[in-house]
Amino acid sequence: MKTVTPESASDIVLFGALGDLARRKLFPALYHLDLAGLLHENTRIVGVARQDFSLEECKQAISENLAKFVKHELEPAVVERFLSRVVYQSLDFKEIKSYDNLANTLNGGNETRVYYFSTPPAIYGDICQGLDNAKLITAADRVVMEKPIGHCLASSKVINDQVSRYFAENQIYRIDHYLGKETVLNLLVLRFANLLFTNNWDRNCIDHVQITVAESVGIEGRWGFYDEAGQMRDMVQNHLLQILSLLAMEPPAAFDADCIRDEKLKVLKALRPITRHNVNEKTVRGQYTEGFLAGAAVPGYLQEDDANKHSNTETFVAIKAEIDNWRWTGVPFYLRTGKRMPCKHSEIVIHFKQQPHNIFKDSYVDLPSNKLTIRLQPDEGVELQVMNKIPGIASQINIHENKLDLSFSETYGNERVVDAYERLMLEVINGNQSWFVRRDEVEAAWVWADSIINAWQGTNEKPKPYAAGSWGPVSSISLIARDDRQWVE
Repeated sequence: MKTVTPESASDIVLFGALGDLARRKLFPALYHLDLAGLLHENTRIVGVARQDFSLEECKQAISENLAKFVKHELEPAVVERFLSRVVYQSLDFKEIKSYDNLANTLNGGNETRVYYFSTPPAIYGDICQGLDNAKLITAADRVVMEKPIGHCLASSKVINDQVSRYFAENQIYRIDHYLGKETVLNLLVLRFANLLFTNNWDRNCIDHVQITVAESVGIEGRWGFYDEAGQMRDMVQNHLLQILSLLAMEPPAAFDADCIRDEKLKVLKALRPITRHNVNEKTVRGQYTEGFLAGAAVPGYLQEDDANKHSNTETFVAIKAEIDNWRWTGVPFYLRTGKRMPCKHSEIVIHFKQQPHNIFKDSYVDLPSNKLTIRLQPDEGVELQVMNKIPGIASQINIHENKLDLSFSETYGNERVVDAYERLMLEVINGNQSWFVRRDEVEAAWVWADSIINAWQGTNEKPKPYAAGSWGPVSSISLIARDDRQWVE
């Protein structure tokens, strides 16, 4: 990846510095940037949390988490340099006067600050008010907002209004870590740098598209959050719709943030509404029951710790999405995501149309269509399924399916695949908003998602049960089978 080291240093201020996201992703990402020489030598990392830790206790916690989540790439000299950047400030996020202590910590530091809100979105407004009261916001500063931004359109507007009262839109970076994945970014290169795909990326050549984001984990102790959100709000409204918009967008006029986001927005606005009248035909929602994963018994959703035994929250969603524009009319996009599925697996499969005339019937009666598979995880790569001749001297030409496989790990050898948060943190530091979500995108996605959620609530139907370790409810198979298609397993 081509990267640029910042010309000036920043103070990276992590609110929620001792939380799960910071421990697992943010500090490891910043460490890797330091390891690669991509942090300015004077960059500081200011951890902010409620806990009354000393600086040494904070550094010890960070060091232990680096050992746990970075492991083999730890270099003692880099760890020492990285920890020397760390400053810690305990803070009551809702107490305005306590931000004066943060001001004392930041004053005399770097002029540009990156504020990363790794906290519940409900307190974003409190943090902004506290920063403003302590005169800690300038036009040079940036703020990173973690999803979910609200639980519906109205609540997302409230949160965005609170933050935009203090930061301009060009200072706000709404993060969706799927936009930092190598294979998701590679979508634009595949589409717009290869004539093979550029000229065949529409309803004339593509039959349908499947997007699957499967998780093997359950709720991992996050019952309170997850039961309020569900898979629709937690995954579809952001991750899957961002992938869909990159897949379906028109070529941007230029490779810059607003041109890319303008085209993504057009896709979101062109999504055909799903309402109470067609929700049963276009969607399936499920909830996992007890089952087996990796040979071990796992509980159902209603048997998880602290569970509400009567919850109707969905842990699985399948949707037949349609885009009403000239490029995609008649091409369904099948979306599928769920928890407690057989494996952690995310991929995009573009199914091209079949050849209209088959001259190889003696060898292959029914020619299969070409498929382009983009694997997001766990083994990032791109795979194109084509027909090929079987070598031999027989008079009859025999053909079979072959895969042209670009596995990142095999093609690029020992080169490490960059973590999504690592890339996105660097883009924030460099002031590039291309891979972050603009406010109008968030709101357009909520308009479409809210319509589905409201339709489910209006029908009063419970989610369909599916056994943990399976690929979802049986009715999700019917959703695609009605169109004489099937999910790629």
